[in-house]
Formats: sequence, structure tokens, C-alpha cells
Amino acid sequence: MSEPPTGEQPLGDKALGDKPLRAVRPGPLAQGRATDPYRIGVDPASPAVPTTGPSAWNIANYLTVFRLAIVPVFGWLLLADDGRSAVYRWAAFAVFVVAMVTDRIDGDLARSRGLVTNVGKVLDPIADKALVTMALIGLSAVGEVWWWVTIVVLVREWGITAVRFWVIRHGVMAAGRGGKVKTLLQTFGIGFYLMPRWVLPYPDVWEALAAISLGAAVLITVVTGVDYLHQALRLRQTSERAASKRAARAARRGGRGA
Repeated sequence: MSEPPTGEQPLGDKALGDKPLRAVRPGPLAQGRATDPYRIGVDPASPAVPTTGPSAWNIANYLTVFRLAIVPVFGWLLLADDGRSAVYRWAAFAVFVVAMVTDRIDGDLARSRGLVTNVGKVLDPIADKALVTMALIGLSAVGEVWWWVTIVVLVREWGITAVRFWVIRHGVMAAGRGGKVKTLLQTFGIGFYLMPRWVLPYPDVWEALAAISLGAAVLITVVTGVDYLHQALRLRQTSERAASKRAARAARRGGRGA
């Protein structure tokens, strides 16, 4: 078998003799796309392309953090002047719309640019729930939404978030179609309530739209909450981690019986 030409060495688990491939963070040369700094990167000093995942610090997650950061601003605008100022209410409505738009944008970016990370899957619902929590508590505090509605919705929202962490070692529970419908109805219902309806033409019509949207959202919130709980229980029973634990227990019992 002929030797490789002088100065060249075959590539294996190590490159250029004993020098290992260096770990590379995603860079601008990703897959030949100089405009995308968040995909798999290439280290010019390495003769082979290492495999890396998307960084948790990417534009989609930055937008999620931005949504979390504006929640206190939104709350202050909503509660200013006990919610009676039309100017502040329009400002709170505008911040709420911005948050909802960035929610859509960061999701589209994460999927289209390969930026989906477990960090994003956890932070995104937390940011959504923080905004909804502030909105409902604020609206109840100014006397526009019944407190029992706020309690039912928030127990479900944060309860499901706790369940996600409960099963996170078994897998990440992504939002389903029912959850997306719930979010859409919540967005419209809360948005209608945030607007100063008393300064709009036909205020009774806007009041009815707000009540119908939020009422439907509450119903779907409860139904999807039960469904997520069922999924979580099934995931804990059918995941690879659960299967490996059952196999290990069976092996220990077999060892004791031998």
C-alpha cells in the first residue's frame, strides 16, 4: 500500500497527527452561508467540519428574552391611573401587540433558520405566561375581568409549566394545536379588554367581543390543560429514560433471583 504524499496525513478521529479537532462554536461560514451566524460553524484551522448544534444565544432566544423584559413595562402602563386613562391603556395595548408579534417572529426564525433549542422551548412558554399573568392580574385589579377567570387560567398555565419541568428528563413537550388555538383566543380576549373600549364607537359591541373571546379561551384552556397532563403522564411511562429504568430494575431482580 502506497504512503500518502509528503506533508499529508490520513484523517481519522484526530487530524494532523495527534492534534485533536478543536470545538467550534457556530460561525459565519456555516454551511457556506456567510449571512447566517447561527448554524454549524467551520474552523479554518481544522481539516474536517465538526458537528455542533445551534447556540442557545441566538436571535430567536434574544426576542424571547426581550418579551420577558417588557412585562414590567406593560404592567405599569396597564395599572397607571387605576386603568382609567385611555392614553395609558392604548400604550399597554401597543406593548401587548409588540410582544405577541415578537412571539410569532421568534418562532418563525427558530424553525426556518434551524435555531430551535431546548432553552428556547422552555423560555418561550415562560415569556408567554408571564405576559398573560400580568395582563389578567392587572385587568382583574382594575375590575374588568373576574378574579375566578384569572385564577383558573393562571393555575392551568403555570401548572402545565411545572409539569413540563417535571417531565423534562423524559422529553420536551412542545405546544400542540389546541394550545395554539388557546393562545390565539387568549390574545384576542386580552387584547379587547386592554383597549379603552369606553372611548370607541359602539362600546357594547367591543365589550361583547372581549367577553366571548376570553370565555372561549378559558374553556379551551381547561380542556388543553387536561390533555397536556395526560401527555405528561404518558411521556413518563413511554420515554427511553423510563424504558431504561425498567430494564435496569428487571436486571437487578434477575440478578437477585439467580
